[in-house]
Formats: sequence, C-alpha cells, structure tokens
Amino acid sequence: MSDSAPRRDTRGIVDPAELLTHVRFRRHVPAPELRPYLEHYWLIDWELPEPYATHVVPHPSVNIVFQRYGAIGAPATEADASAEVAGIGLDLFTQKLTEAGRVCGVQFRPGGFRPFAPAWPVSAWTGRRVPLPEVFPGRGDDVLSGVLSPDTDHARVAALDAFLLARDPAPDPAADRAMELVELIRGDRTIRKVSRLSAASGLSARSLQRLFSTHVGVGPKWVILRYRIHEALERAEAAEAGGTPDWAALAAELGYSDQAHLVRDFTATIGVPPTAYARGVSVS
Repeated sequence: MSDSAPRRDTRGIVDPAELLTHVRFRRHVPAPELRPYLEHYWLIDWELPEPYATHVVPHPSVNIVFQRYGAIGAPATEADASAEVAGIGLDLFTQKLTEAGRVCGVQFRPGGFRPFAPAWPVSAWTGRRVPLPEVFPGRGDDVLSGVLSPDTDHARVAALDAFLLARDPAPDPAADRAMELVELIRGDRTIRKVSRLSAASGLSARSLQRLFSTHVGVGPKWVILRYRIHEALERAEAAEAGGTPDWAALAAELGYSDQAHLVRDFTATIGVPPTAYARGVSVS
C-alpha cells in the first residue's frame, strides 16, 4: 500500500456497487508513525429509508470498530455508542443497517495488531468481537465521543491517530516478518501452498504456523485460501459488470485442483456459486 493514499480496491466487499448506493464509505491513511502497522482507517455514515444488509468476506486483519446507531448530532456516549476489537472473521460478515448511523474503523495490516497488544497471541481474538476496554483498559466516553462525534473526516482521523499513538506500539521483528510474509502471499499468485511459502521464506511449515498464529491470528493456509476467495469474488464482480471469466482457468490460476473445488469454496463462503453471483443473484 502507498504511504500517501489508501487502497482503492473493493476486495472482500460483496456487491460493492450496491453498498455504495446506501452508505458513504471512505478510507484514510493514518499518521506516518502508524503506517507500518495499519492498512487504513475506514469511515461509514448512512441514513436509510429502509433496512439494508451489507456483507463482507473479512481480510486476515484485526479491526478496531467504533460504532454508533441512531440519530447523529449530540456527543457520543457509552449509552448509544460502543467500541470493540474485532478479531479476524472466519465466516462471511453480515451487518444490518437501519435508519442512521456511523462507524469508524481501524484495519490493521495482517500481523500489525500484536505490537499494540503484545500480552496475547493474535489468535486469542480470532472469530471474536471483544469490548475495547477489555483489550485497552481505561478507554471510555472520551474516546467514543472524540472518534464518533466530529462532523469532519479530518477530526475523526485525528482522534483515531491520537488513540493509537497513545498505545505506543512496541517494536516487534517477528510482527514485521509476519507482515512481510502475508504481503508476499497477497501479491505473489505463485504462493498457492504452504510448502511454497516455506521455500520462499526459509521457515519450516511448523515455524510458519507458530508465527502466523501468534502474530496474524490464523494459519498461513487460511490466509492463502482467503486471498483466493477475494480474487474469485473480484473476478465475479467483473463478470457482473460485463466480463466473462473462464472459471476453470481461474481455478487453475488460483491453485485449485479443479473448477468444482473453486465453486465449493466460493459457495461455502459467499452463499451462492460464482456463476450465480455474477448473474446478480442476491446473497441472503
């Protein structure tokens, strides 16, 4: 990711075009000192005449999520707002949005959260959503209001920066190594198996498993499979926009044994087969 601009892709978001008709979604870069650890901040605001459900195939990233549902305007308090640490989601994440609301999120780089909470392996948060004070004690109304109440993105980003900089992340060479290896998986399509990652990194499969469990939160095989699904989802989005992907060729390109294997993984994760998704079949 560039240090001067956040990612612009929509990988992981199911039907991003539809999402953007219902909400205001933005990404922002954090303070320079935080960029080695964070992907970006993500901000969402909405006012809806009727409920809308959003679906996301989570990245192998921990998020901190500040959220407020209902009328926006007065200072946010613990009575109407909350904050939590969201560990890596193992399944499709679905959130029903109603009326008005606001979410301000921090997406860490895979491997980037451990320096902020070094007392626990990142796998301790996987599949869990934990109230922020349980991970970072002593954070209450002041943080909620500082992040959620401002009208401008600049002020919200400044509040997020202040919160995270106060945590004074501890240097961790193992976390740096984990982030480097996940980035290798994300960017190198030839990394289709743990054995290939092992050869590329010089680490045994067992050492990779320990490193990823402690610093990423899931194993290297899971990360490889999740990025495969993100790629397949993006190709299905392109097909819906008028492209015609060769699913058998894509399965081979992503390292699946055959097209049926890709279809099974896609269907199990998204809820519909890739061809049906490309035709615009809704995810329930």
